[in-house]
Amino acid sequence: MTRREFVNLLSGTVVGWPFVAQAQQGAPRHIGVLGADPTVWNSWTVAFVARLRELGWIAGDTVDIEYRWAGGSSKRVSDFTAEFLRRHVDVIVTYGSAAAILQQATTTTPIVLAVAFDPIGPAAASAPAAENITGISIQQPELIGKRLELLREVVPQLRRLVIMVNAGYAAPMLEAEKTKTIAQGLGLEAARLEIWRSEDIAPAFEAITGKADALYVVSDALIAANRSLVTTLALSARLPTILSYGDYVEAGGLMSYGPNYANLFRRAADMVDKILHGTKPADIPVEQPNKFELVINLATARAIGLTVPSTVIARADGLIERGGANSSR
Repeated sequence: MTRREFVNLLSGTVVGWPFVAQAQQGAPRHIGVLGADPTVWNSWTVAFVARLRELGWIAGDTVDIEYRWAGGSSKRVSDFTAEFLRRHVDVIVTYGSAAAILQQATTTTPIVLAVAFDPIGPAAASAPAAENITGISIQQPELIGKRLELLREVVPQLRRLVIMVNAGYAAPMLEAEKTKTIAQGLGLEAARLEIWRSEDIAPAFEAITGKADALYVVSDALIAANRSLVTTLALSARLPTILSYGDYVEAGGLMSYGPNYANLFRRAADMVDKILHGTKPADIPVEQPNKFELVINLATARAIGLTVPSTVIARADGLIERGGANSSR
């Protein structure tokens, strides 16, 4: 993946890189973490801080870390970005769907995207390179086919697929459309179920009651912030659900296939370390996950009357047997 492709998801005009370290010799450096939801991000930020410590950055001593939680709200992203810029943080760590807002606010403060969608489709030739941004692409489009394959193995009677997506952001909508296209190519009936805010989720489930054999959830900050609601409603509807990472499954979802997010945040810490030592974000290559995990909640499967084939169980990296205890991750 080229840097041009990675930053094609961003908008706005980008100027050159004028970054100069602001902290005085011996003063703590300042990191702003702009996340979606503290419950979802907790294990990831623990991994992030642990890796920083391994690299010599001690929270509260050599580095100050401030956390802000947007809960999927673009207004909160904008407000917290402005706050971080007023406080002159050395680097902002955030997620892909917040990136465009940050890029409109600053072309100089370093930004590390700990998790970001790949751009889908050809990169626009006119898209400028963003010199103050780097991060990790989670390769969502490439995982769609694998998730649908797993879903068909677990739900052999699958004919009607509903794709839940936050319609407020371009990248999730692009994944949803690509999922629909791939599903239709497999002979499935597929339709998008669009939401814009937390209050839309419960009515959305009511709308698909009895009209779907399975649910594909396109993850983003809004849905992640409402993961317990999504998984609870899917369980109540006895609807098999495929998700993007294991935290959803630990919250009661049926199964997920995607990267280990805690590991991604450790790698984001490596990028932050380089930036704090003076490396320009433009000189830090965009990375991609190199390991993907299949996690299955067998308790949820039993609750919705589903038997997971032994061949799928044998391939799982994590199995949740009962009470949220993860037996093998």
